[in-house]
Amino acid sequence: MNMRSLMLAVGTVVVLAVGGTLAFSPWNAPSLAQANTLAPAEDGRQVPESDAQVKLSFAPVVRAVAPSVVNVYATRIEQQAVSPFANDPFFSRFFGQGQFQSRPRQSQSLGSGVIVEASGVILTNRHVIEGATDVRIALSDGREYAVDIVIEDAQTDLAVLRVREPGGVAFPAIGFADSDALQVGDLVLAIGNPFGVGQTVTSGIVSALARTGVESSDYEFFIQTDAAINPGNSGGALVDLDGQLVGINTAIYSQTGGSVGIGFAIPANMARLVAEAGVSGGEIVRPWFGAKLQAVNADIAASLGMAAPHGALIAEVAPDGPADRAGFAAGDVILSVDGVAVDDPSAFNFRLATKPIGQATRLERLRGGVSEAVSFTVEAAPAAGADMVASIVGNSRFAGTSVRQLDAALAEAKGLPYDAEGVIVTAVLPGSPAEQMGLRVDDIILALNDMPMNTARAFADVASQRVRTWQIILQRDGRVTRSIVSG
Repeated sequence: MNMRSLMLAVGTVVVLAVGGTLAFSPWNAPSLAQANTLAPAEDGRQVPESDAQVKLSFAPVVRAVAPSVVNVYATRIEQQAVSPFANDPFFSRFFGQGQFQSRPRQSQSLGSGVIVEASGVILTNRHVIEGATDVRIALSDGREYAVDIVIEDAQTDLAVLRVREPGGVAFPAIGFADSDALQVGDLVLAIGNPFGVGQTVTSGIVSALARTGVESSDYEFFIQTDAAINPGNSGGALVDLDGQLVGINTAIYSQTGGSVGIGFAIPANMARLVAEAGVSGGEIVRPWFGAKLQAVNADIAASLGMAAPHGALIAEVAPDGPADRAGFAAGDVILSVDGVAVDDPSAFNFRLATKPIGQATRLERLRGGVSEAVSFTVEAAPAAGADMVASIVGNSRFAGTSVRQLDAALAEAKGLPYDAEGVIVTAVLPGSPAEQMGLRVDDIILALNDMPMNTARAFADVASQRVRTWQIILQRDGRVTRSIVSG
């Protein structure tokens, strides 16, 4: 290896040739004894000052928190693929058509979970239990319990489970830390059941904060860590050295399927909201700002006179929505939420989502080159009234269809214009005439037999009729199509 390639391999380490050998010297790095003197931490954080401190063990933290981490076993019923010989007359004649039909098959997946309430409430990833017909947990001491799924939240990829028959047992619950207090470089431990080998603890540091583009969830604001996370760790705990939960391990970046030192966890401040909804048995009610946001790039920053690109630029405001009533307008840039800087729209969405409904929040706004504070009361998206939903039953081609009338909040959530018209399909019953016709959830029905479907009432009145032929105009995945279906 020549000097150039070695320099590239070691990054910012300086390579010095000394007496025919190579010596490595950190780039301007202080000694351990100098570190705290040179860079005292205002929040009490310290680096080790001696070899003895470097040799200190994580064992006391692990003993305290490991009993709170469980294995999650999710059982699913899947259909086996139909044999390629199913339609072959020769094989069907001699072996019978039934030999080649699709058959149900039971499969099981393994993940991890974290006990967050002593009565037996467990937090895990939604993708661990998605589609499961039976879910069980196993504690670190080997005890097993059947659990019920209380909440499945696709927007955060979190799920809440509850022990079905706790039998008066007080389960070892873990406490939540303030994940906003985390800093890059903080030590963390990841606990879970990687590859099903049994409960495992790995250590590392917080490599980065507020990572986005990791998963297709609505609230991307991940903690990145180099603590080894592998398949089976999903839903497990990321803890700090105080034994508090700072995140739920959820994803890895890997080209091999194993850990390469890039793991991601959902911050505890978001996980706490989902857990609290599960403990109370209620539903998750999230804030709605009522504006479409975009990132501030270098060109936009320059045009607005900003020193650097950051913040969330308001591109469009929903008429009479919360942002509109608070005085926000297109072209405003949101710089912070309650004093915490906002780097991009994902950061703003995360910060707002962790605020309770009804709380007065201070938003810093840049308008016309002037920064100012705006008081904003956190509101929930308007609930759908009885006149905004409809379900079709009985002898109808649309039987099994449930729809909701579009409003500004729902249109924003679906990536549609605020003034979008039509009714959106919210459910299609399996085996129903609607499913056989080919309707899907999130289809937007624009017209039936040339009659606009602007309200749920209009859809219910028309779709309940018996007609010989249906002409359907609908929007699916951004494309408008016209179909003719027999009644």
